[in-house]
Amino acid sequence: MALQQANSRGCFICGLENPVGLHLVFYEAHAGEVFADVVLTSNYEGFPGMAHGGVVAAMLDEACGRALMGSDPQNPRFMYTARLEVRYRQHVPLNQPLRLIGKALKDRGRVATATASLQTVEGKVLAEAEALLVDVPEGDYQGVDLESFGWKVYQEVHK
Repeated sequence: MALQQANSRGCFICGLENPVGLHLVFYEAHAGEVFADVVLTSNYEGFPGMAHGGVVAAMLDEACGRALMGSDPQNPRFMYTARLEVRYRQHVPLNQPLRLIGKALKDRGRVATATASLQTVEGKVLAEAEALLVDVPEGDYQGVDLESFGWKVYQEVHK
């Protein structure tokens, strides 16, 4: 059974109260692999009928980081993206169900790599990325009350 990861209030990708955000809910399929289902509306249009490439890159970036985050909302592994290489394979259509998948690759302590892909429900890869990620230093968020930022698992969005 997939475990729902925490969401926040304000994040563009996962912030449930961000009025212009995507409100994505991520699930950990198993250790090191996450997914989120998404339907991009015309709010995220680039070329007519297609998603903006920057929005696609942001989703891929988030999926890479979440693949290494874990499912414990009290003890998440937050990472900065040091490098993100995106490959756009085909245009990303609007108003169609898509699946975003992130997978951890190598974990070398405070540095790790991950991949992500955005696919049709049939499994056709539309865009993919590989990221080099670095742990956020503990001092940057140590003592921060994550729940005050809305960082928690919201049961009302559980699928």
